[in-house]
Amino acid sequence: MKSLQGQLLVASPQLLDPNFARTLVLLVQHNADGAFGMVVNRPVRKTVQELWREVGSAPCHSQRPIYLGGPVPGPLLALHVEPSLAESEPSPGVFFAAKKQHLDQLVLSDSPAYKIFVGHAGWGAGQLESEMEQGAWRTAPAVPECVFSTEDAVWEAVFRELGHSLLKSMLQVNDLPPDPTVN
Repeated sequence: MKSLQGQLLVASPQLLDPNFARTLVLLVQHNADGAFGMVVNRPVRKTVQELWREVGSAPCHSQRPIYLGGPVPGPLLALHVEPSLAESEPSPGVFFAAKKQHLDQLVLSDSPAYKIFVGHAGWGAGQLESEMEQGAWRTAPAVPECVFSTEDAVWEAVFRELGHSLLKSMLQVNDLPPDPTVN
């Protein structure tokens, strides 16, 4: 089994599970025991400031949204770009934190990119591989621009790029015209 740690799982259009339809999931960990990650494109209607009033020890003024990381409850988690506040680096330039002191420092900093998550996604041994064989997921590189994007259409953009890459590979060409119907 090849580890997919640090990759984005891209939900296929046929994946209708409401927890994962049209989502991008950064895999923070993937090994023979299973997989763990966070949905990076599902903001909720609560800001970091509102959440920190309930859980933080210092006032926070961040108006960034909180993200629903998946259906599995657990502690607050973060993806960010600050190496000194990380427990791991699942993908180059993307850092993971779960320790309270790291989260406190992160939300009070001027960090240019971070997301706070409630919940996460998890798969038991072999479960993700089975879902991938059924066509539920594709993979893409977890570049920081996608992980930290706040655009509503980030899933469509990543899925479209996967389609273009597949088509270029199948046709064995380097470039595709933006609109092939004009040829």
